[in-house]
Amino acid sequence: MKKLTILGVLLGGALMTATPFSLQLSQEKVVLSVDSADARVGRPLTPGSVAGVNRRVHRRAYRRAYYY
Repeated sequence: MKKLTILGVLLGGALMTATPFSLQLSQEKVVLSVDSADARVGRPLTPGSVAGVNRRVHRRAYRRAYYY
């Protein structure tokens, strides 16, 4: 029975970290709400973004291989 309880706690914790749920505690009730996630780090076509850096590195490698 103890293994089942520990497994339930671990699976519940994994579910709470994998999905955008939030618990809101008050003195009267507990509310479980689903949050919306909107993750934007930067514009993908800018030179400083990860995609821009990756594209620039590959472009330079192709040029070096072509010219040298």
